[in-house]
Amino acid sequence: MAEPQLIWFRQDLRLADQAAVAAAASRGPVAAIYVLDDGAAGDWRIGGAQRWWLHHSLTALAADLAKHRIKLILRRGDTVTILAEVAAAIGARTVHALHHYEPFAVAQQAAVAARLDLQLYDGNYLLPPGAVTTGAGARYRIFTPYWRALQTRLPPAPPLPAPQAMTAAPPPNSDRLADWQLLPTRPDWSGGFDVWTPGSAGANAALQIFAGVAHDYDHGRNIPGAALTSRLSPHLHFGEISPAAVWASVSEAAGARAEPFLRELGWRDFAATLLDSFPDSPDHPQRAAFERLAFTDVDSFDGAEALHAWQHGRTGYPIVDAGMRQLWATGWMHNRVRMIAASFLIKHQLIDWRHGARWFWDTLVDADLGSNTLGWQWSMGSGVDSQPFYRIMAPVTQSEKFDAAGRYIRRWVPELAKVSDDAVHAPWLHGGVRGYPPPIVDHAAARARALAAYAAAKD
Repeated sequence: MAEPQLIWFRQDLRLADQAAVAAAASRGPVAAIYVLDDGAAGDWRIGGAQRWWLHHSLTALAADLAKHRIKLILRRGDTVTILAEVAAAIGARTVHALHHYEPFAVAQQAAVAARLDLQLYDGNYLLPPGAVTTGAGARYRIFTPYWRALQTRLPPAPPLPAPQAMTAAPPPNSDRLADWQLLPTRPDWSGGFDVWTPGSAGANAALQIFAGVAHDYDHGRNIPGAALTSRLSPHLHFGEISPAAVWASVSEAAGARAEPFLRELGWRDFAATLLDSFPDSPDHPQRAAFERLAFTDVDSFDGAEALHAWQHGRTGYPIVDAGMRQLWATGWMHNRVRMIAASFLIKHQLIDWRHGARWFWDTLVDADLGSNTLGWQWSMGSGVDSQPFYRIMAPVTQSEKFDAAGRYIRRWVPELAKVSDDAVHAPWLHGGVRGYPPPIVDHAAARARALAAYAAAKD
């Protein structure tokens, strides 16, 4: 009889185009496990919005496995100890998993490999970190040349279907998912999460919808009031669909007009590469000079009030507030507005980018450590590839340009639903609106303060 094989699931919660699943199924009867190990990730354990998604994604994966009479084993605690115990219980010597590149995941993989035969496979990126290098063998630090080099290795291999037949190994005891209490209990939060359908079926449905409009992505990605972005980011983060499957579908649907979106898949790979190259970058700027920048003290009363106003969409700048309220309600924010909101926190309020990164980490359903870090370091200007600090987005100008009719603002800031088009972007210039706050800072004064702080940090 063939030896049982153990599949270790993490952020790769799918059966199709999943190399660890295919390899295990080809060798013998399989058992499948997911371990919730908050201790391994430390301060970067998954946030509240991700926990909601994880609950539903594990439910979907369990149902997919059940079609093959395989039970998803759920355990909570130290991954290395649990994998060793489960492998011994089912008589497996080999653990199959996809390769992950977060610093804690790299350490975890090394610890598992020291105790078990751990077989790691690629599949969560177009190409794994380290696969795309310069002629001298160095890793790229700037996206544009990285993208050019990556394209010479693409398209990825066609995605493979899920194994048609898998044999189950008798599973040991499992936790009950409900006992993990992953779902939010706050009545004022996550009220709009029902717009999402976690799991591989939901991912494929979202891909089909986006394929129909992917030809217009280059225009639509900057219009927050239009439904022209893919909304695939949480599905990709949790590995419910492979980048290769997304690439194939969008390329077929949009042809030459697919390139702007395919470039975003490359940006996701680039984020993973930078995280692997700079494993301390979630907590430290990649340019050391930015450690000297004098930020607002958020432990002071005024600083705490300012951070809270940003977090809950009460800054008085409608485009910023709309984005933060969309995030609070749905666990997601349009990318153009993410850039505006991040720039506002850092440069208008002069609040440390790491407070913003932590807030996004807890409230985004697609919170990915590489992408979240790259986005915030880019906005700060502290990344090896980022916009300059002195490039400060003017929120009213951005609002007028990308939400000209105020459709997005009116959707998420109901206090402004009935104001005129010329007042919706800067209501304080038109007498204000009852119930909506005045601007928390003046744009010109905040810009001058930020540039002065930057100049002092450079000196």
